[in-house]
Amino acid sequence: MKLIVLFAIGGGLFVVLVAVRRAVRGFRSKRLMEAPFPEAWEAIVLDNVALYRHLPDALKKQLHADMQIFLAEKNFEGAGGLDITDEIRVTIAAQACLLLLNREDRNYPGLDSIIVYPGAYRVSKKIALGDAAIEGQDVRLGESWRQGAVVLAWDHVKQDALYPAAGHSVVLHEFAHQLDQEDGKSDGVPVLERLSAYAAWGRILGKEYQLLQESVRHNKQSLLNPYGATNPAEFFAVATETFFTKPGQMRQKEPKLYEELSQYYKVDPAAWLGKI
Repeated sequence: MKLIVLFAIGGGLFVVLVAVRRAVRGFRSKRLMEAPFPEAWEAIVLDNVALYRHLPDALKKQLHADMQIFLAEKNFEGAGGLDITDEIRVTIAAQACLLLLNREDRNYPGLDSIIVYPGAYRVSKKIALGDAAIEGQDVRLGESWRQGAVVLAWDHVKQDALYPAAGHSVVLHEFAHQLDQEDGKSDGVPVLERLSAYAAWGRILGKEYQLLQESVRHNKQSLLNPYGATNPAEFFAVATETFFTKPGQMRQKEPKLYEELSQYYKVDPAAWLGKI
């Protein structure tokens, strides 16, 4: 009986603590959202993030608010001798927060740190060689960890942001992985609003994933980067890049995939970017 009472008290305290934390975060977020967006940050976004220039004013206002919360809550760390500047922080935040537009109470809850290298970086990797394994190195532009971090190569971040029509965005790609990993798994299925939505998601993205794999096997061109054929998680990340950088083409060539992603992200980028 004492144990039951203790668990009940403990559970009650936990619920209260969670409620208090949410209230504090809500108050802090509201204060940040109401603060004026710094003119210096606006200048950086205008100069560096081409997609921002096409956003409707209402979405720009939302993006400003999401960025202020993001920049207040997330820690940026320079690696490989890189000093973190406002240009780096704001350029990354603007792109990461594009994925949060029209979506309430979302700010990558499992993410603590963004680690930024000057350029492509090397990581140790075990390479299978028959029955043995040898130590090798892998060159990367970015990665997303389930342990609360995103790693990015700054030169590619900036290049992608300036020229989105190329169809690449290391920031959109890695932060799509963060959304995918919110449930603790990296499987190409992020947390959806309704249980009924999972069937359509699996059917549509599963079919498009298989079509991309077939295109890669037969050396056929595809709107989506062939890297998306690696696994379902990479497919979702690559599809997200294309959805925001080549929305007109995706809506025309892959209408079902475009519609599914539009419902998930709650935006219609083809409406503001035209046939990019």
